Amino acid sequence: MSLKRLLPLGILLSSVSFNAFSHCQIPCGIYDDHAEVKSMLLDATTIKKATTMIASLSVKNDAQSKNQLTRWVVNKENHAQSVIDSISDYFLTQRVKPSSKDYTERLVRHHAVIVAAMKAKQNADGKFADELSKAINALSTYYPEHKH
Repeated sequence: MSLKRLLPLGILLSSVSFNAFSHCQIPCGIYDDHAEVKSMLLDATTIKKATTMIASLSVKNDAQSKNQLTRWVVNKENHAQSVIDSISDYFLTQRVKPSSKDYTERLVRHHAVIVAAMKAKQNADGKFADELSKAINALSTYYPEHKH
């Protein structure tokens, strides 16, 4: 292929976001809701660890500690955002159905996870990670482990 043909393709591909979300938004039929919940719980555990490290490093003034502190803050933010993305891009768009008898309750519980994740992003106190874990665990009854 000539460079003239590859250049537009390269520009197109560079403009496409390759962020990995919980799952695609096409009906592929490959779902593991329980694994997605477990992944969000792992995110909450990482957020809890980040808050511990942030508290520990915040009293130090050396450059390396400040660098690590910044990295833990960014890490906490990313994991909280991952939870928000999982709820909004996967569960609310594909798993929470308006036809469900308990639709309102499901919306409330899923929304509670998003709010808890937002608060975990905004705060450096581990109690917000604990509240996030509790909110995620409240969803586990909807998404039991699939037995093969």
